[in-house]
Amino acid sequence: MRTLANAIERPGDPAPSDPALGRVRLAGLTLFEGLDETMLGAVEAQLEWFSLPGGWILFRRGEEADALYVVASGCLGVMVRGKDGLESLVARICEGETVGEMGLISGEPRSATVVSLHDTELLRLPKAAYERLIERHPQAMLRLTGLLARRLRSTTHGADRAPMAKNLALVPLNPALPDAVLVQGLVEALSDSGLRVRLLDSSAAEHTTEWFHAVGAAHDLVVYRAEPDPTAWTQLCLRQADRVLLLAAAASAPPVGLPIESCLGDAMRRSELVLLHDGAVIRPQGTARWLERLPVDTHYHVRLGAPRDLARLARFVTDRAVGLVLSGGGARGFAHVGVIRALREAGVPLDRLGGTSIGGIVAAGLGLEWDDGELADRLRRAFARSNPLSDYTLPLIALVRGRKVTRLLRGHFGDVRIEDLWLPYFCVSSNLTRGSMMAHRRGPLWRALRASVAIPGVLPPVVEAGQVLVDGGVIDNFPIDVMSAMRRGPVIGVDVATDRALTAPPADLEDGSPWRLLRRGRGAPVIVSLLLRAGTVSADARTRLFRSHADLLFEPPLETIDMLDWRAFDRAIEIGYRYAVEMLGHLDKPLFRTPARAVA
Repeated sequence: MRTLANAIERPGDPAPSDPALGRVRLAGLTLFEGLDETMLGAVEAQLEWFSLPGGWILFRRGEEADALYVVASGCLGVMVRGKDGLESLVARICEGETVGEMGLISGEPRSATVVSLHDTELLRLPKAAYERLIERHPQAMLRLTGLLARRLRSTTHGADRAPMAKNLALVPLNPALPDAVLVQGLVEALSDSGLRVRLLDSSAAEHTTEWFHAVGAAHDLVVYRAEPDPTAWTQLCLRQADRVLLLAAAASAPPVGLPIESCLGDAMRRSELVLLHDGAVIRPQGTARWLERLPVDTHYHVRLGAPRDLARLARFVTDRAVGLVLSGGGARGFAHVGVIRALREAGVPLDRLGGTSIGGIVAAGLGLEWDDGELADRLRRAFARSNPLSDYTLPLIALVRGRKVTRLLRGHFGDVRIEDLWLPYFCVSSNLTRGSMMAHRRGPLWRALRASVAIPGVLPPVVEAGQVLVDGGVIDNFPIDVMSAMRRGPVIGVDVATDRALTAPPADLEDGSPWRLLRRGRGAPVIVSLLLRAGTVSADARTRLFRSHADLLFEPPLETIDMLDWRAFDRAIEIGYRYAVEMLGHLDKPLFRTPARAVA
């Protein structure tokens, strides 16, 4: 990154004496609000105006605090180094806000590094001028400390969620890429969502920073269509962008030596990959080679000519993508199918998926775009018609060999990789080697699911790179926190294991006959139920802690269905469906509906 010492004024930018940056504008800023004309004039005389290009550093952590800055236009980012040594964006300083005042108040060095997220116009108030202002007008100090208190409170309480990107750069990676269709389709989908959108191409390259600021102020989102080559326009697009979408033909080979590669993996802005597919493609393939090549935050699959895919991409761009998280719960997980059917009938989009154990299996089916019929049919064949936990063996490692479960998973999911699913997806397992939860986002889907359903003592664990992986429910039976951490939109949760999952039979377990216990276990030994419950009970506290992360939570009444009652397939689906239909009848629909068009 380049530093403030190298900041220059762009030809054609307004001079420091431009009236737009004068007293009227100063009076509207929080720090200077209420000052009389005389004081405003004195402050204006002390202010130094300059332009800081996108990606440049205003000041670094540890430097002397010699001034405070006011953002006249554009946006700054506050970067903090974490325990892992990596810089992360923790706050944005937007138009009309100040930065750098903490050091002036405390007299200590800068506590963070501040960079321009895109081309930014700044007013600099030197330390000496600031001290004169405070001496003559103490009320300015009160405003400043109030602003600091609000900023600290929002950061401490996590309320400072990153706002929706205002500037989006679309960068084609292939010269012959038919990106015009996607760009136009995306802009239309964004406009249909009620946003004021402006598309800019290289014809706007000669405009001034103030012009770009005016365009941004008049619209909710500005889309910059860059060029494949590192032209001056492409560089400007990247400087302005809060978010970068890299566009590539999925069937092509990842390019080597990208001209914009230095801009990728930047902590200041998200870089995401959009892989474009022919409309006839049944399932994506080869995504791993792209992700190995490009350090992107996430990726999306879009079929050209598919309005549904473009609408979904628009929801991701505007942080309105709906996440669905499905809990573990054995046979109770069939209720997920009923809830999903109700959600689809209500027109609720499902854009990103996650789950544990049986919930992970159902979510994977959605990632492959199985419709309601196919989803129910495959689950019926895999579970209801044949108990997957019936290949008992000498319990040296587990009660069940696990071959039947493995065969079922491989039969239904084949060689599909997680990154090749149409929708972003994860499932979780518990890493006994490290004692931590593990989220699977890449690799063979069947193997991740096999780890996620490996109930300790019932199914053999999965060993991966020397790590022992078992059922995700051991640590996180309802990974709503994993989904909400993505902060990409509302989250729907379906928890099928909230009520009492295990009750003792009336007779003494030690004195009961084996055949009686088998009947009570509904076809499975009572020990399986005991191990299943014992393996997931420790996750209950975590589930209760993070349930509030769901914007909409479904808890179907499944007390009458045992976790191993595979024959309750149709009954569980019906319970989930009827419960969800009733819940959706009282849904606050604006949560999942396109927002009203913003008013200019």
